[in-house]
Amino acid sequence: MDYALKTDGITKIYGRHTVVDHVNMHVKKGDIYGFIGKNGAGKTTFMRIVAGLAAPAAGSMELFGSGDLEKQRQRLGTLIEQPGLYGVMTARDNLEVVRRSFGITDRHAVDEMLEFVGLSQAGKKKVKNFSLGMKQRLGIAIALFRSPDFLILDEPINGLDPEGIKEVRDLLSKLNREKQITILISSHILGELSKIATSYGIIKEGALIEEFAAEDLKRRCRRCVKLVVDDTQRAATILEEKCHITEYDVPEEGVIRVFDDLGNSWIMNRELVGGGIRLKESYLAGQDLEGYFMDLLGGASND
Repeated sequence: MDYALKTDGITKIYGRHTVVDHVNMHVKKGDIYGFIGKNGAGKTTFMRIVAGLAAPAAGSMELFGSGDLEKQRQRLGTLIEQPGLYGVMTARDNLEVVRRSFGITDRHAVDEMLEFVGLSQAGKKKVKNFSLGMKQRLGIAIALFRSPDFLILDEPINGLDPEGIKEVRDLLSKLNREKQITILISSHILGELSKIATSYGIIKEGALIEEFAAEDLKRRCRRCVKLVVDDTQRAATILEEKCHITEYDVPEEGVIRVFDDLGNSWIMNRELVGGGIRLKESYLAGQDLEGYFMDLLGGASND
């Protein structure tokens, strides 16, 4: 497996507080990896460590299969927290500063980047008068200027209106599709994130509690009959032998989710009770994306 990022036990401690707790992350090359967690869960700190803006207290990482982080970080583009923009300058002038600081001699690079991020018509408008979406796209343009292979974005659609969200979402999809750029993106707008992410990592209180592919997430959010029982193994046997149920899973002890024959849940209930199972709950379940993540994160709102 080719990874753009692989970490082993990355930990960050401030005082007595562990902000990032032994995180093992795996971002495959070509992925758009959705990094999800509540405000204060450790997302930004972890991204800063990957980018080299903060040092871990423990753990190690590889970028593109290499432990030579100084060299491999040259292949990163980052937009962490707010983009550093000169408000009294135009988008073109901001990118000219970046071009010169990076030692890029091709003067056409600025025009090409403005066109790519949809700011070629911004003209002489000063950045301080830009919409938030325009500022975010300019920030992404700066992150892209050295043609990175891996883009790290911390809440790039936070605070945007629907049009701005779509503009940034379309831009990221284009980057991933046309330039094969791997993207690590955090966001609390889960419905929008689900439109582009190919894999996910869930961080809670500094610890990465789950990683899974987008296809797996769709399966987890399927409609089902959820059964809460006192004997999981015996209940599963009854469902298989008496109800001929084959499509089910056991997400945790005492809980069975049945994905087929949903219209005949009463038959399942009857056979379970008749077989001596204590049926504590039986109901039609199934979540949207946000509901699923809220369950994982312990309720309350994200970020």
